Amino acid sequence: MEHGFIKVAAVTPKIRVADTVYNVGQICGRMDEAVREGARIIVFPELCITGYTCGDLFLQEILLEKAKDGLLQVAKHTEGKDALVFVGLPLVRGDKLYNVAAALYDGYVMGLVPKANIPSYAEFYEGRHFAPGNGEAVECVLRDGRGGERIPFGTKLLFEVEAIEGLKVGCEICEDLWVPDAPGSAHALAGATLLVNLSASNETVGKDEYREMLVKSASARMIAGYVYASAGEGESSQDLVFGGHNIIAENGTVLAQAKRFQNETVYGDVDIHRLLHERRRMTTYRGERAQAGEPGRQENLRLEQPGTYRMDRKGNYHPGWTAGYPSDQAEGYLVIPIPMGKTQTELTRSFGSRPFVPEDRAMREKRCDEILSIQSYGLKKRYEHTGCRKAVVGISGGLDSTLALLVTVRAFDLLGIGRENIISVTMPCFGTTDRTYDNACKLAQVLGTTLLEINIKAAVSSHFADIGQDMDNHDVTYENGQARERTQVLMDVANKENALVIGTGDMSELALGWATYNGDHMSMYGVNAGVPKTLVRHLVQYYADTCGNTELERVLLDVLDTPVSPELLPPVDGVISQKTEDLVGPYELHDFFLYYMLRCGFEPGKIYRIACLSFAGQYEEAVILKWLKTFYRRFFSQQFKRSCLPDGPKVGSVSVSPRGDLRMPSDACGRIWMEELEKLGARENSEK
Repeated sequence: MEHGFIKVAAVTPKIRVADTVYNVGQICGRMDEAVREGARIIVFPELCITGYTCGDLFLQEILLEKAKDGLLQVAKHTEGKDALVFVGLPLVRGDKLYNVAAALYDGYVMGLVPKANIPSYAEFYEGRHFAPGNGEAVECVLRDGRGGERIPFGTKLLFEVEAIEGLKVGCEICEDLWVPDAPGSAHALAGATLLVNLSASNETVGKDEYREMLVKSASARMIAGYVYASAGEGESSQDLVFGGHNIIAENGTVLAQAKRFQNETVYGDVDIHRLLHERRRMTTYRGERAQAGEPGRQENLRLEQPGTYRMDRKGNYHPGWTAGYPSDQAEGYLVIPIPMGKTQTELTRSFGSRPFVPEDRAMREKRCDEILSIQSYGLKKRYEHTGCRKAVVGISGGLDSTLALLVTVRAFDLLGIGRENIISVTMPCFGTTDRTYDNACKLAQVLGTTLLEINIKAAVSSHFADIGQDMDNHDVTYENGQARERTQVLMDVANKENALVIGTGDMSELALGWATYNGDHMSMYGVNAGVPKTLVRHLVQYYADTCGNTELERVLLDVLDTPVSPELLPPVDGVISQKTEDLVGPYELHDFFLYYMLRCGFEPGKIYRIACLSFAGQYEEAVILKWLKTFYRRFFSQQFKRSCLPDGPKVGSVSVSPRGDLRMPSDACGRIWMEELEKLGARENSEK
């Protein structure tokens, strides 16, 4: 369970209505299968020990007794499995019959959660048989021959898996998800990070889409994992058909879902640590951790509460104690510890190698159009405010400056300002190749902008003579001198024309500090500041695909085919000699690192682990580790460049703007991150 991952399973066994012997056998067999696959939380459907569609047979004493016997058999079968298992059954307590989810672990019934909302509308008649569940936990006598016969019974139960920090499991049953005041909301506010739902949701046309939406939205709203297990084949088809639509979601994203009518088991690796990070980051999330420290509140972890029970590691309950923070949300909850062992979760979930870029083409095109609109309307507002009517864009024939020019053209079209008021400045120097120069000129012309060529070789050579820089010494001064001269030219042309200089640098370059301070680092509005390099490419491609101009499309496609380079070193035989990704590493890796560091708060070891999975067969693990070290080293050392960025629009969930998402000191120390990376390197070497 390293890095906060836990494998969960939603299981739909084939059952026979009212045949508890057969059903228990099926449940135990499917449980064994899930355990072999590494699942540690296993969820079965509602009333699966008897079947959901028993109707008035639920009033038969023999069925209820056999259901309880079946529960104890399933509980015994969990012994030694080291998995928390939820199964459904009808259960009598006092003089009422309840629709119950039983939590089982290592041979014991750990808790009984009754269904809170009993539907009696449309095709549902549960109110004919079942009573709604109580809130705060009471005891239920369930003689199991193990001595642990006093079982907590109530909707306000949480099951705390001690092997993963922050993993508390709350339980709902079917209809509980569909009501406005779902019990899951209270569970989450009381600390639950994983919700399970034992369901018997029948199929009607279109209901699967609505069901998926409910699960996704519940997991997103509560910032939680959600495991939904539904009844399937084997239930009575007298009037209804059940599809076994199992769904596993995490914070609004479906990790896995079953094909309906197949009685499938689906698995998902839920990231509890990421959920905790999201809750900490989202300061409006008012869960138990936020409430516990408020003035006037005690912070005792245990308070005496008559009528509630605390389980020890042997499965025995002791009256007079409850666990949890004494907040309004957690009031009345009983937290039951599950002493699950710590083992490594073998990951089967996928992490997209390009987290900023949607894999689905239709979604990607929609995203590209949306981002271009955000950039263009952001620039449009700046022009409306300043009253300027002209723009200056430095164009190199590379991706970033191409995108900046396209955005500027789009903004001017929105403003109704003629494109000739966009001054496209190309400034060839020592590293400029014919290919990039030609593309820059053609791009400016085909877009209808004003092309201005200013060769800066003489100016830079004169400056180098002034400061005593040897022209044959191709060091950082040689490179940055050209970048700063270009920025000076752009700024002065803008002053002369009463224009704004439009920045071209992207977010990936800013994250790495791959920009010349007070050179290309500076502008009057940076339209690309929120766009990572991997997405820049797709934005330009989308523009090429949709522009409807054959000549423009041809130029854009050649720009896309050109290696990324600052072109500050002399070319070799007319070909670019300086390739950025050879120097700082592949941008697809750095964008991956950037996303999971800033958006998800992952530690270096976790990022390395998922990067090795995502880029398997593309990069060797040693190469990934090498560039991960480069990323962290540069990210911490180059913050001073990000601390004084020009304005620019945020376009996605990650930003490095000091006025947006990243409030970080310029002199923050990266030691603990680098030390973890060094340990990773030492471990990898020792394993070879």
